[in-house]
Amino acid sequence: MSANSPQWDASCDVLVVGSGAGALTAALRAHDLGSKVLVVEKSDLFGGTSAISGGGIWIPCNHRIAALGGEDSADEAIRYIRAVTHDEIDDGRIEAYVEHGRRVVEYLEAHSHVRFEAQSAYADYYPEVAGGKSGYRSMDPLPFDARQLGEEFRRLREPSPGTLMMGRMTMTMKEARVLLCRGPGWFGLTLKVLWRYWRDLGWRLRSRRDRFLTLGNALVAALRCSLLDRNVPIVLNCRLERLVEERGRVVGAELVRDGRPWRVQAQRGVVLGAGGFERNQLMRTQYHPQPSRSDWSATPPYNTGDAIRAAQALGAATALMGHSWWAPTTHVEGEEKQRALFVERTLPGCIMVNSAGQRFVNEAAPYTDIVYAMYENNREGATSVPCWLIFDAEFRRKYPCGALLPGYAMPDSRLPKHLHSYFHKADSIGELARCIGVDPDGLLRTLDRFNPMAESGKDLDFHKGDSVFDRYYGDPATQPNPCLAPLVKAPFYAVRVDAGDIGTKGGLLTDVHARVMREDRTPIAGLYAIGNTAASMMGRTYPGAGSTIGPAMVFGFRAAEDIHGAEETVGAKLATPQAQSLPS
Repeated sequence: MSANSPQWDASCDVLVVGSGAGALTAALRAHDLGSKVLVVEKSDLFGGTSAISGGGIWIPCNHRIAALGGEDSADEAIRYIRAVTHDEIDDGRIEAYVEHGRRVVEYLEAHSHVRFEAQSAYADYYPEVAGGKSGYRSMDPLPFDARQLGEEFRRLREPSPGTLMMGRMTMTMKEARVLLCRGPGWFGLTLKVLWRYWRDLGWRLRSRRDRFLTLGNALVAALRCSLLDRNVPIVLNCRLERLVEERGRVVGAELVRDGRPWRVQAQRGVVLGAGGFERNQLMRTQYHPQPSRSDWSATPPYNTGDAIRAAQALGAATALMGHSWWAPTTHVEGEEKQRALFVERTLPGCIMVNSAGQRFVNEAAPYTDIVYAMYENNREGATSVPCWLIFDAEFRRKYPCGALLPGYAMPDSRLPKHLHSYFHKADSIGELARCIGVDPDGLLRTLDRFNPMAESGKDLDFHKGDSVFDRYYGDPATQPNPCLAPLVKAPFYAVRVDAGDIGTKGGLLTDVHARVMREDRTPIAGLYAIGNTAASMMGRTYPGAGSTIGPAMVFGFRAAEDIHGAEETVGAKLATPQAQSLPS
């Protein structure tokens, strides 16, 4: 769109569209380089998909590795990413990410409330690949006290129910891992979490929500608190309608704020960090393998590709549009989004089967690989989109599964009514198969083969539990393989599994500075894209936990620096926070 003398309703130096971790990082760095920054968010809550995520970032060569006794190098990291992405990305973004990741984390820890710790035992998703590591590269945000946000806490998107103990109490990743299989100290840890929650008595009288923030909520809250220190505003209920371009340069945006048109001038640049298009059914139908449904996603319902389409209208190129950060998901009645099955599949005593009753994947594989396998094996007579997670009474008693707490904590007789439709249950495998429309003979044959392998601890078909990554969420009390146990104890259970996602992977093509590229590979001046609005630098795969948020934050940081033509170091003097007024 072109306008000779546009009438602006507000003006800033840098306009950031979206409020996830990448967008807020871009806003923070842009401010600290001297810009007047405005953040706009489509929904009535800030935080985006980052707020409901695990909040981890995957940062090779991070500054915490040496103290934990680990080693890493840029060459190893680049070799690993290139190997798992099959050399599909060869435009410098991989090298730029590895080069700047550590610098971004150190800057945030020096100049904001954000703090991370490296996870020494959390392996890369393919640790056996050349350059892969058995730990250290994934970093989790440290817990954050929501009281530091004041009333702004009420505007923070709530965490996913699947990350909360008993649906209300927050946990760190380390705590969740202990509680998952009742590892050493689990009972005392349970009491600790309960005490941590209930001792906040004054707040308990006002809200069920936990103010001890962990995971994605902790990361987003720490970033938002840092922006509050700098008086950087976030305008909610403000949707991007279109970008304004003059003489080949993006100079602002037309938005809809509280239902009314609102034109904002961006004198230095616009950063698009508004998520992907996973909630846009028309775009899923256009780009994704089929069947593909927007309501299978585990993300908030606001990620409809607005920013991608606005940039496409200016001639922006896209890439990887047929791909997502896939994750198997399940539907819970009454919830706004589906729940992703991140860890349940790795536990002993379960299998995933198609409509023919056959296994088709290593159930403990990285979640994106599970959905790729669902689509690759989906065929007439043996459909795997959707598929089924099958488990027995022993699994049900010991472990959580999606919306189901372990049976020892909540037996079937005490389940709330809305969960009665979440699963199927039968006294025999044949009866269960008929109930869910799976071939009974096929499922019986599968178990006849699987159960002896599970007893021996060696999955000859799909190698479940062979990788150190598989075993991270296995049950160490189950030997010889913490991911394998036979399904023999009635009753038997089934949960439907959909080909879901935690965000789309395809988006606007960008360069090493996060500049949006045209079809002829020249940059659109003044326009940047990060996170799931941009096509992933990780290609079709997922190198390790935090490979979504990590690049979003690093390239958000890089976008802010490119806007100012700066390559500031961590030791650069912090700009003095100043109030930023906007018209009402």
